[in-house]
Amino acid sequence: MDYIEPICPFDASAYTGTPDAEPTGQRMNVPAMIRQLDQLIHAGRAVKAQHFLEKRRVEAQQLGDWRAELSILNEMMGQYRFGNKREEGFAAVREGMELIRLHHLGHTVSGATVMLNAATTLKHFGRAEEALPIFRHVGRVYSDNLDPGDYRFGGLYNNMAGACMDLGDYAGAERCYRMALNVLGLGRGQDNDMAVTWCSLAELYDKQDPLDERVGQCMERAWAHLNAEGLAHDGYHALTIRKCLPCFDYCGYFLYVKELKERLEEIRERT
Repeated sequence: MDYIEPICPFDASAYTGTPDAEPTGQRMNVPAMIRQLDQLIHAGRAVKAQHFLEKRRVEAQQLGDWRAELSILNEMMGQYRFGNKREEGFAAVREGMELIRLHHLGHTVSGATVMLNAATTLKHFGRAEEALPIFRHVGRVYSDNLDPGDYRFGGLYNNMAGACMDLGDYAGAERCYRMALNVLGLGRGQDNDMAVTWCSLAELYDKQDPLDERVGQCMERAWAHLNAEGLAHDGYHALTIRKCLPCFDYCGYFLYVKELKERLEEIRERT
């Protein structure tokens, strides 16, 4: 059944308070689990990654390790977006948000980061109006707890921009994309994320006017970041290429598309 309890208007008070203590008893090794998951994702084994997460979640529930379960639900949201599994994505959002509510994590950075992923999932599956209040709440939590240049603001602004774009607020979307670029530009090693943001900005300009010269300028900037000196051609770079390829193809950069596909194949053969 395609249904999720409406979250808009978002009532932050239901998710905040004094966070619960750590779970007692046996704990799951979450970092080791994430390493295993990354290996599957970087090898392009998306279906197996989803099954892996579903099994690990059952284990976390059996252990009573709700923090591990929340981490797993957070990863499941991303995998269901990637696999375009709408019902499963909504279920992961609903269950993840419920854990955050039950354990009063809504004003913590870790809780807000899961909420960011939940809002991104809602947006991805056409629920941008419900996602925006959650994005704004995450922004308040981040502003209260993080340095303004923290890389996590980049992800927030990028995803909020997408929601604004879906709702026809092009000025708001451009403002958010520019804020994301400013944050990402403060750190080193952000070329992959910068490339994705420039592609997104190109799509925004194209949506308003396909003849806007800024479309081409954004695409060239994205290409420059994809070819930045010292950028590792690893699994994360492969994910970035998959995100950027449709935009390069749509805008007619066929030689770039050919080179990026060849690079993808080289990465796949090494993993």
